[in-house]
Amino acid sequence: MKGFVDAPNYFIELLEGGTTLEDVIDNHVYEQNLAEKNAFVVADLGALMRQHVLWKTTMPLVRPFYPVCCNSSPVVIEVLSALGVGFVCANKAETILVMDHDVPPENIILSGVCKQLSLIKHAAKTGINYLVCENEADLRKIARAHPEAKLLLQVSTEAQVEEASVTIGCSLKGCRHLLEMAKELSVNVIGVKFQVLASCRDPQAYTHALSDARCIFDMGKELGFDMNILDIGGGFSGSEFQLQQVHSVVRPLLEAYFPSASGVSIIAEPGNFFVFSSFTLAVNVIGKKAACRDLLSSTHDELTPNDEPEFVYYMNDGVYGTFVGKLFGNIIATPSVHKMSLTLDEPVFSSSLWGPSCDPLDQVVEHCLLPELAVGDWLIFSNMGTSGQEGPATLSDTDQPPVYYTISTDDWFEMQEAGISLDDTMKNLSLVQYGL
Repeated sequence: MKGFVDAPNYFIELLEGGTTLEDVIDNHVYEQNLAEKNAFVVADLGALMRQHVLWKTTMPLVRPFYPVCCNSSPVVIEVLSALGVGFVCANKAETILVMDHDVPPENIILSGVCKQLSLIKHAAKTGINYLVCENEADLRKIARAHPEAKLLLQVSTEAQVEEASVTIGCSLKGCRHLLEMAKELSVNVIGVKFQVLASCRDPQAYTHALSDARCIFDMGKELGFDMNILDIGGGFSGSEFQLQQVHSVVRPLLEAYFPSASGVSIIAEPGNFFVFSSFTLAVNVIGKKAACRDLLSSTHDELTPNDEPEFVYYMNDGVYGTFVGKLFGNIIATPSVHKMSLTLDEPVFSSSLWGPSCDPLDQVVEHCLLPELAVGDWLIFSNMGTSGQEGPATLSDTDQPPVYYTISTDDWFEMQEAGISLDDTMKNLSLVQYGL
Protein backbone atom coordinates (compact mmCIF):
# COMPACT_ATOMS: atom_id res chain seq x y z
CA MET A 1 0.00 0.00 0.00
CA LYS A 2 1.28 3.45 -0.84
CA GLY A 3 2.26 4.79 2.56
CA PHE A 4 2.45 1.26 3.97
CA VAL A 5 4.85 -1.62 3.37
CA ASP A 6 3.30 -4.87 2.15
CA ALA A 7 4.57 -8.25 3.26
CA PRO A 8 6.87 -9.49 0.49
CA ASN A 9 4.90 -12.64 -0.38
CA TYR A 10 1.40 -11.20 0.06
CA PHE A 11 0.04 -13.79 2.45
CA ILE A 12 -3.70 -13.58 3.15
CA GLU A 13 -4.79 -14.97 6.53
CA LEU A 14 -8.07 -16.91 6.39
CA LEU A 15 -10.19 -16.23 9.47
CA GLU A 16 -12.13 -19.32 10.51
CA GLY A 17 -14.37 -20.35 13.40
CA GLY A 18 -15.76 -16.92 14.19
CA THR A 19 -12.38 -15.21 14.38
CA THR A 20 -12.88 -11.46 13.91
CA LEU A 21 -10.75 -8.55 12.79
CA GLU A 22 -10.64 -7.42 16.41
CA ASP A 23 -9.12 -10.79 17.36
CA VAL A 24 -6.39 -10.26 14.76
CA ILE A 25 -5.66 -6.77 16.08
CA ASP A 26 -5.56 -8.10 19.67
CA ASN A 27 -3.07 -10.76 18.65
CA HIS A 28 -0.74 -8.34 16.88
CA VAL A 29 -0.92 -5.89 19.80
CA TYR A 30 0.10 -8.74 22.10
CA GLU A 31 2.98 -9.67 19.79
CA GLN A 32 4.16 -6.06 19.53
CA ASN A 33 4.00 -5.60 23.29
CA LEU A 34 6.54 -8.40 23.53
CA ALA A 35 8.71 -6.82 20.84
CA GLU A 36 9.24 -3.22 19.70
CA LYS A 37 5.64 -1.90 19.90
CA ASN A 38 5.70 -0.81 16.26
CA ALA A 39 2.62 0.48 14.47
CA PHE A 40 0.88 -1.95 12.14
CA VAL A 41 -2.08 -2.21 9.76
CA VAL A 42 -4.71 -4.92 9.44
CA ALA A 43 -6.54 -5.10 6.11
CA ASP A 44 -9.90 -6.77 5.62
CA LEU A 45 -10.18 -7.89 1.99
CA GLY A 46 -13.74 -8.95 2.70
CA ALA A 47 -14.65 -5.27 3.12
CA LEU A 48 -13.16 -4.63 -0.33
CA MET A 49 -15.28 -7.44 -1.77
CA ARG A 50 -18.43 -6.17 -0.04
CA GLN A 51 -17.92 -2.69 -1.46
CA HIS A 52 -17.58 -4.20 -4.92
CA VAL A 53 -20.84 -6.13 -4.45
CA LEU A 54 -22.53 -2.93 -3.22
CA TRP A 55 -21.33 -1.06 -6.29
CA LYS A 56 -22.49 -3.75 -8.72
CA THR A 57 -25.87 -3.93 -6.98
CA THR A 58 -26.46 -0.17 -6.85
CA MET A 59 -24.72 0.98 -10.06
CA PRO A 60 -24.92 -2.09 -12.32
CA LEU A 61 -24.59 -0.12 -15.57
CA VAL A 62 -21.57 1.94 -14.47
CA ARG A 63 -18.21 0.19 -14.76
CA PRO A 64 -15.74 1.14 -12.01
CA PHE A 65 -12.19 2.26 -12.79
CA TYR A 66 -10.06 2.41 -9.63
CA PRO A 67 -7.66 5.39 -9.19
CA VAL A 68 -4.40 3.75 -8.12
CA CYS A 69 -3.30 6.91 -6.25
CA CYS A 70 -5.94 6.19 -3.57
CA ASN A 71 -4.17 3.07 -2.37
CA SER A 72 -1.48 1.39 -4.44
CA SER A 73 -1.24 -1.83 -2.44
CA PRO A 74 -0.38 -4.67 -4.84
CA VAL A 75 -2.92 -6.83 -3.02
CA VAL A 76 -5.68 -4.27 -3.63
CA ILE A 77 -4.65 -4.09 -7.30
CA GLU A 78 -4.66 -7.89 -7.57
CA VAL A 79 -8.11 -8.31 -6.00
CA LEU A 80 -9.77 -5.48 -7.93
CA SER A 81 -8.25 -6.71 -11.18
CA ALA A 82 -9.66 -10.17 -10.49
CA LEU A 83 -13.06 -8.56 -9.94
CA GLY A 84 -12.92 -6.97 -13.40
CA VAL A 85 -12.32 -3.41 -12.26
CA GLY A 86 -10.39 -1.05 -14.55
CA PHE A 87 -7.65 1.32 -13.34
CA VAL A 88 -6.82 5.01 -13.54
CA CYS A 89 -3.10 5.77 -13.39
CA ALA A 90 -1.50 9.18 -12.93
CA ASN A 91 2.17 8.36 -13.56
CA LYS A 92 4.58 5.80 -14.98
CA ALA A 93 5.07 3.95 -11.68
CA GLU A 94 1.35 3.33 -11.36
CA THR A 95 1.04 2.05 -14.93
CA ILE A 96 3.95 -0.34 -14.38
CA LEU A 97 2.45 -1.57 -11.09
CA VAL A 98 -0.92 -2.26 -12.68
CA MET A 99 0.48 -3.93 -15.79
CA ASP A 100 2.75 -6.08 -13.62
CA HIS A 101 -0.50 -7.57 -12.29
CA ASP A 102 -1.55 -8.57 -15.81
CA VAL A 103 -4.04 -5.76 -16.30
CA PRO A 104 -4.48 -5.31 -20.07
CA PRO A 105 -3.78 -1.79 -21.41
CA GLU A 106 -7.37 -1.41 -22.61
CA ASN A 107 -8.43 -1.49 -18.94
CA ILE A 108 -6.16 1.44 -18.03
CA ILE A 109 -6.83 5.17 -18.29
CA LEU A 110 -3.93 7.60 -18.01
CA SER A 111 -5.08 10.68 -16.10
CA GLY A 112 -3.23 13.78 -14.91
CA VAL A 113 -3.58 17.43 -15.78
CA CYS A 114 -0.12 18.09 -17.24
CA LYS A 115 1.71 15.06 -18.54
CA GLN A 116 5.40 14.82 -19.25
CA LEU A 117 6.23 13.93 -22.83
CA SER A 118 8.08 10.85 -21.54
CA LEU A 119 4.88 9.63 -19.83
CA ILE A 120 2.89 10.00 -23.04
CA LYS A 121 5.60 8.10 -24.94
CA HIS A 122 5.51 5.37 -22.29
CA ALA A 123 1.73 5.08 -22.72
CA ALA A 124 2.15 4.78 -26.49
CA LYS A 125 4.86 2.13 -26.09
CA THR A 126 2.80 0.01 -23.68
CA GLY A 127 -0.47 0.31 -25.61
CA ILE A 128 -2.30 2.51 -23.10
CA ASN A 129 -4.49 4.48 -25.47
CA TYR A 130 -7.09 6.03 -23.14
CA LEU A 131 -5.79 9.41 -21.95
CA VAL A 132 -7.51 12.26 -20.15
CA CYS A 133 -6.84 15.73 -21.59
CA GLU A 134 -7.93 19.19 -20.47
CA ASN A 135 -5.52 21.68 -22.04
CA GLU A 136 -3.95 22.62 -25.34
CA ALA A 137 -0.37 21.90 -24.26
CA ASP A 138 -1.15 18.27 -23.45
CA LEU A 139 -3.15 17.89 -26.65
CA ARG A 140 -0.16 18.98 -28.75
CA LYS A 141 2.18 16.61 -26.89
CA ILE A 142 -0.25 13.73 -27.36
CA ALA A 143 -0.59 14.49 -31.07
CA ARG A 144 3.20 14.36 -31.41
CA ALA A 145 3.98 11.34 -29.21
CA HIS A 146 0.87 9.15 -29.23
CA PRO A 147 -1.08 9.30 -32.51
CA GLU A 148 -3.17 6.23 -31.51
CA ALA A 149 -4.46 7.91 -28.35
CA LYS A 150 -8.16 8.02 -27.53
CA LEU A 151 -8.95 11.09 -25.49
CA LEU A 152 -11.43 11.83 -22.75
CA LEU A 153 -11.86 15.60 -22.44
CA GLN A 154 -12.10 16.66 -18.80
CA VAL A 155 -14.69 19.37 -18.27
CA SER A 156 -14.87 21.44 -15.09
CA THR A 157 -18.09 21.44 -13.05
CA GLU A 158 -19.77 24.27 -11.16
CA ALA A 159 -19.46 22.39 -7.86
CA GLN A 160 -15.76 21.78 -8.41
CA VAL A 161 -15.12 25.45 -9.21
CA GLU A 162 -16.87 26.48 -5.99
CA GLU A 163 -15.16 23.96 -3.67
CA ALA A 164 -11.65 23.47 -5.05
CA SER A 165 -8.84 26.02 -4.86
CA VAL A 166 -7.58 24.90 -8.28
CA THR A 167 -10.06 24.12 -11.05
CA ILE A 168 -9.42 20.86 -12.87
CA GLY A 169 -10.87 20.58 -16.36
CA CYS A 170 -11.72 23.07 -19.05
CA SER A 171 -14.88 25.07 -19.58
CA LEU A 172 -17.59 24.21 -22.08
CA LYS A 173 -16.18 26.83 -24.44
CA GLY A 174 -12.65 25.47 -23.89
CA CYS A 175 -13.84 21.96 -24.82
CA ARG A 176 -15.10 23.28 -28.14
CA HIS A 177 -11.66 24.75 -28.82
CA LEU A 178 -9.92 21.47 -27.86
CA LEU A 179 -12.26 19.46 -30.09
CA GLU A 180 -11.52 21.68 -33.06
CA MET A 181 -7.79 21.52 -32.38
CA ALA A 182 -7.93 17.72 -32.00
CA LYS A 183 -9.60 17.56 -35.38
CA GLU A 184 -6.83 19.65 -36.93
CA LEU A 185 -4.12 17.50 -35.27
CA SER A 186 -5.85 14.21 -36.20
CA VAL A 187 -6.20 13.15 -32.55
CA ASN A 188 -9.17 10.96 -31.73
CA VAL A 189 -11.56 12.16 -29.00
CA ILE A 190 -13.92 9.46 -27.77
CA GLY A 191 -15.53 10.85 -24.63
CA VAL A 192 -15.87 13.19 -21.67
CA LYS A 193 -14.89 13.10 -18.02
CA PHE A 194 -16.11 15.30 -15.17
CA GLN A 195 -15.62 15.30 -11.41
CA VAL A 196 -18.15 16.10 -8.68
CA LEU A 197 -16.51 16.01 -5.26
CA ALA A 198 -17.92 13.59 -2.69
CA SER A 199 -18.25 16.52 -0.29
CA CYS A 200 -20.68 18.30 -2.63
CA ARG A 201 -24.17 18.53 -1.13
CA ASP A 202 -25.89 20.14 -4.13
CA PRO A 203 -28.05 17.58 -5.98
CA GLN A 204 -27.99 19.87 -9.02
CA ALA A 205 -24.24 19.40 -9.47
CA TYR A 206 -24.72 16.23 -11.52
CA THR A 207 -27.54 17.86 -13.47
CA HIS A 208 -25.25 20.63 -14.70
CA ALA A 209 -22.32 18.28 -15.26
CA LEU A 210 -24.29 15.75 -17.32
CA SER A 211 -25.95 18.52 -19.31
CA ASP A 212 -22.51 19.93 -20.17
CA ALA A 213 -21.27 16.44 -21.05
CA ARG A 214 -24.19 15.99 -23.44
CA CYS A 215 -23.31 19.31 -25.11
CA ILE A 216 -19.69 18.20 -25.57
CA PHE A 217 -20.81 14.87 -27.02
CA ASP A 218 -22.98 16.74 -29.53
CA MET A 219 -20.07 19.05 -30.42
CA GLY A 220 -17.79 16.07 -30.91
CA LYS A 221 -20.24 14.24 -33.13
CA GLU A 222 -20.75 17.40 -35.15
CA LEU A 223 -16.99 17.41 -35.83
CA GLY A 224 -16.99 13.74 -36.79
CA PHE A 225 -15.76 12.11 -33.56
CA ASP A 226 -17.24 8.82 -32.36
CA MET A 227 -18.06 9.80 -28.79
CA ASN A 228 -18.77 6.65 -26.80
CA ILE A 229 -17.39 6.90 -23.22
CA LEU A 230 -18.66 9.04 -20.34
CA ASP A 231 -16.64 9.13 -17.10
CA ILE A 232 -18.69 10.51 -14.18
CA GLY A 233 -15.65 10.76 -11.91
CA GLY A 234 -14.97 9.65 -8.36
CA GLY A 235 -17.38 11.53 -6.10
CA PHE A 236 -18.17 8.51 -3.91
CA SER A 237 -17.38 8.67 -0.20
CA GLY A 238 -17.63 4.96 0.61
CA SER A 239 -20.99 4.93 2.39
CA GLU A 240 -23.97 3.01 1.03
CA PHE A 241 -26.28 5.95 1.75
CA GLN A 242 -24.19 8.41 -0.27
CA LEU A 243 -23.87 5.94 -3.16
CA GLN A 244 -27.63 5.50 -3.26
CA GLN A 245 -28.10 9.27 -3.15
CA VAL A 246 -25.80 9.75 -6.14
CA HIS A 247 -27.48 6.90 -8.00
CA SER A 248 -30.96 8.34 -7.42
CA VAL A 249 -29.82 11.64 -8.94
CA VAL A 250 -27.70 10.25 -11.76
CA ARG A 251 -29.90 7.41 -13.03
CA PRO A 252 -32.74 9.49 -14.53
CA LEU A 253 -30.24 11.98 -15.97
CA LEU A 254 -28.27 9.21 -17.67
CA GLU A 255 -31.50 7.78 -19.06
CA ALA A 256 -32.37 11.20 -20.47
CA TYR A 257 -28.97 12.28 -21.82
CA PHE A 258 -27.20 8.94 -22.48
CA PRO A 259 -29.82 6.17 -22.87
CA SER A 260 -28.60 2.62 -23.33
CA ALA A 261 -29.62 2.79 -27.01
CA SER A 262 -27.02 5.53 -27.55
CA GLY A 263 -24.20 2.99 -27.20
CA VAL A 264 -22.31 5.19 -24.71
CA SER A 265 -20.37 3.29 -22.04
CA ILE A 266 -20.69 4.84 -18.58
CA ILE A 267 -17.71 4.53 -16.24
CA ALA A 268 -16.76 6.03 -12.87
CA GLU A 269 -13.69 6.30 -10.64
CA PRO A 270 -14.60 5.06 -7.14
CA GLY A 271 -11.31 5.05 -5.24
CA ASN A 272 -12.07 6.00 -1.66
CA PHE A 273 -15.29 4.01 -2.01
CA PHE A 274 -13.45 0.70 -2.43
CA VAL A 275 -10.66 0.92 0.14
CA PHE A 276 -11.80 3.42 2.78
CA SER A 277 -13.11 0.85 5.26
CA SER A 278 -10.70 -1.98 4.43
CA PHE A 279 -7.65 -0.82 6.43
CA THR A 280 -7.25 -0.34 10.18
CA LEU A 281 -4.13 1.21 11.74
CA ALA A 282 -2.86 0.49 15.26
CA VAL A 283 -0.38 2.93 16.81
CA ASN A 284 1.40 2.98 20.15
CA VAL A 285 1.48 5.90 22.59
CA ILE A 286 5.15 6.73 23.13
CA GLY A 287 4.87 9.99 25.06
CA LYS A 288 2.45 11.99 27.18
CA LYS A 289 2.15 15.31 28.93
CA ALA A 290 -0.64 17.16 30.71
CA ALA A 291 -1.38 20.88 30.55
CA CYS A 292 -4.20 23.20 31.40
CA ARG A 293 -6.68 23.27 28.51
CA ASP A 294 -6.22 27.01 27.97
CA LEU A 295 -2.49 27.05 28.46
CA LEU A 296 -1.26 24.69 25.73
CA SER A 297 0.17 27.57 23.74
CA SER A 298 1.29 29.67 26.69
CA THR A 299 4.67 29.87 28.36
CA HIS A 300 3.78 27.66 31.35
CA ASP A 301 2.08 24.29 31.51
CA GLU A 302 2.06 23.43 35.18
CA LEU A 303 -1.33 22.32 36.47
CA THR A 304 -2.90 23.64 39.65
CA PRO A 305 -5.35 21.49 41.64
CA ASN A 306 -8.39 23.28 40.13
CA ASP A 307 -7.24 23.09 36.53
CA GLU A 308 -8.97 20.71 34.14
CA PRO A 309 -6.21 18.81 32.36
CA GLU A 310 -5.80 18.44 28.66
CA PHE A 311 -3.55 15.60 27.58
CA VAL A 312 -1.08 15.68 24.74
CA TYR A 313 -0.12 12.24 23.43
CA TYR A 314 2.73 11.36 21.09
CA MET A 315 2.36 8.31 18.84
CA ASN A 316 4.88 6.24 16.90
CA ASP A 317 3.35 7.32 13.57
CA GLY A 318 2.47 10.77 12.28
CA VAL A 319 2.02 13.07 9.31
CA TYR A 320 5.46 12.14 7.97
CA GLY A 321 4.32 8.54 7.79
CA THR A 322 0.87 6.99 7.50
CA PHE A 323 -0.99 10.21 8.34
CA VAL A 324 0.62 12.25 5.56
CA GLY A 325 -2.87 12.91 4.18
CA LYS A 326 -3.38 15.34 7.08
CA LEU A 327 -0.92 17.68 5.33
CA PHE A 328 -3.23 17.62 2.29
CA GLY A 329 -6.38 18.49 4.20
CA ASN A 330 -7.62 15.06 5.27
CA ILE A 331 -9.55 14.94 8.52
CA ILE A 332 -8.42 12.12 10.79
CA ALA A 333 -11.25 10.74 12.91
CA THR A 334 -10.91 10.14 16.65
CA PRO A 335 -9.42 6.68 17.28
CA SER A 336 -10.71 4.05 19.66
CA VAL A 337 -8.64 2.91 22.62
CA HIS A 338 -7.30 -0.61 22.70
CA LYS A 339 -7.26 -1.00 26.45
CA MET A 340 -8.50 -4.19 28.10
CA SER A 341 -9.10 -2.46 31.43
CA LEU A 342 -11.26 0.33 29.95
CA THR A 343 -14.57 0.68 31.80
CA LEU A 344 -17.78 2.31 30.58
CA ASP A 345 -17.80 4.97 33.31
CA GLU A 346 -14.15 5.95 32.88
CA PRO A 347 -13.88 9.76 32.56
CA VAL A 348 -12.71 11.30 29.31
CA PHE A 349 -10.46 14.31 28.84
CA SER A 350 -9.74 16.78 26.10
CA SER A 351 -6.78 15.36 24.17
CA SER A 352 -4.62 16.01 21.13
CA LEU A 353 -2.61 13.44 19.19
CA TRP A 354 0.82 14.06 17.68
CA GLY A 355 3.37 12.15 15.66
CA PRO A 356 6.89 11.44 16.90
CA SER A 357 8.79 14.17 15.04
CA CYS A 358 8.22 17.13 17.43
CA ASP A 359 7.46 19.18 14.30
CA PRO A 360 4.65 21.75 14.77
CA LEU A 361 2.99 20.31 11.66
CA ASP A 362 2.96 16.77 13.07
CA GLN A 363 -0.43 17.09 14.75
CA VAL A 364 -2.65 14.18 13.72
CA VAL A 365 -5.82 15.01 15.71
CA GLU A 366 -6.21 18.54 17.07
CA HIS A 367 -8.92 17.79 19.61
CA CYS A 368 -10.72 14.66 20.78
CA LEU A 369 -12.13 13.15 23.99
CA LEU A 370 -10.26 10.14 25.33
CA PRO A 371 -9.82 8.44 28.69
CA GLU A 372 -6.45 9.10 30.28
CA LEU A 373 -3.87 6.96 28.51
CA ALA A 374 -0.50 5.67 29.61
CA VAL A 375 2.67 5.38 27.59
CA GLY A 376 2.51 1.96 25.94
CA ASP A 377 -1.25 2.02 25.31
CA TRP A 378 -2.58 1.46 21.78
CA LEU A 379 -4.91 3.56 19.65
CA ILE A 380 -6.91 2.07 16.77
CA PHE A 381 -7.69 4.19 13.69
CA SER A 382 -10.41 2.71 11.49
CA ASN A 383 -11.17 3.62 7.86
CA MET A 384 -7.53 4.25 6.95
CA GLY A 385 -7.69 2.82 3.43
CA THR A 386 -6.88 6.08 1.71
CA SER A 387 -5.02 7.96 4.43
CA GLY A 388 -1.95 9.64 3.03
CA GLN A 389 -2.60 8.54 -0.54
CA GLU A 390 -3.09 11.97 -2.10
CA GLY A 391 0.57 12.84 -1.78
CA PRO A 392 3.94 11.14 -1.62
CA ALA A 393 4.10 7.76 0.04
CA THR A 394 6.29 9.16 2.76
CA LEU A 395 7.94 12.50 3.46
CA SER A 396 10.79 11.12 5.54
CA ASP A 397 12.75 7.94 6.10
CA THR A 398 10.42 6.83 8.88
CA ASP A 399 9.71 3.13 8.69
CA GLN A 400 6.20 2.45 7.45
CA PRO A 401 3.97 -0.06 9.26
CA PRO A 402 3.53 -3.55 7.84
CA VAL A 403 0.14 -4.66 6.51
CA TYR A 404 -1.45 -7.94 7.62
CA TYR A 405 -4.09 -9.05 5.14
CA THR A 406 -7.12 -11.05 6.26
CA ILE A 407 -10.34 -12.45 4.87
CA SER A 408 -13.13 -14.41 6.55
CA THR A 409 -14.22 -17.80 5.24
CA ASP A 410 -17.63 -16.38 4.26
CA ASP A 411 -16.05 -13.57 2.24
CA TRP A 412 -13.61 -15.99 0.64
CA PHE A 413 -16.44 -18.29 -0.45
CA GLU A 414 -18.20 -15.25 -1.93
CA MET A 415 -15.06 -14.38 -3.87
CA GLN A 416 -14.90 -17.91 -5.22
CA GLU A 417 -18.54 -17.69 -6.29
CA ALA A 418 -17.59 -14.53 -8.17
CA GLY A 419 -15.10 -16.61 -10.17
CA ILE A 420 -11.95 -15.60 -8.29
CA SER A 421 -9.30 -18.20 -7.51
CA LEU A 422 -5.71 -18.01 -6.35
CA ASP A 423 -4.55 -20.28 -9.16
CA ASP A 424 -6.02 -18.33 -12.07
CA THR A 425 -6.91 -14.76 -11.16
CA MET A 426 -4.79 -13.94 -8.08
CA LYS A 427 -1.54 -15.81 -8.72
CA ASN A 428 0.58 -13.48 -6.56
CA LEU A 429 -1.37 -14.14 -3.34
CA SER A 430 -1.16 -17.05 -0.92
CA LEU A 431 -3.96 -18.06 1.45
CA VAL A 432 -2.89 -19.32 4.88
CA GLN A 433 -4.95 -20.31 7.89
CA TYR A 434 -4.91 -17.63 10.62
CA GLY A 435 -2.83 -18.54 13.64
CA LEU A 436 -0.61 -21.07 11.90
